[in-house]
Amino acid sequence: MDIDSYDAEDAVEVLEGVHLAQLVTGDRASFQYFCIEPRAIVDTHSHEHEQLGFMNRGELVFTIDGEEQFVGPNESSVIPADEPRAAENRSDDVSSGIEVFVPSPETPPWVEGEET
Repeated sequence: MDIDSYDAEDAVEVLEGVHLAQLVTGDRASFQYFCIEPRAIVDTHSHEHEQLGFMNRGELVFTIDGEEQFVGPNESSVIPADEPRAAENRSDDVSSGIEVFVPSPETPPWVEGEET
């Protein structure tokens, strides 16, 4: 078993107001922390990974296939692989939670210092 711990200093600001931290990566999935500041936006993008999320604080508005969907505290979500997605924190509060990506990306581009 591999065990790792999270420290707030591990988070990388990948976009203005969007902070991510790679928590642990296995052979088939990876586990990531996110913190999105008020009014921050993650532009439309897609990737080959199914994305499972849990919002522990705040809320986000996801745009999936042109349709807005709200995810709030204690709610979970699944976004299929290759599905274009965007997210926005329209509130005055920080939004944070965890996400699992399947299959596991070898190394997310933002870990290397590139934008997502």
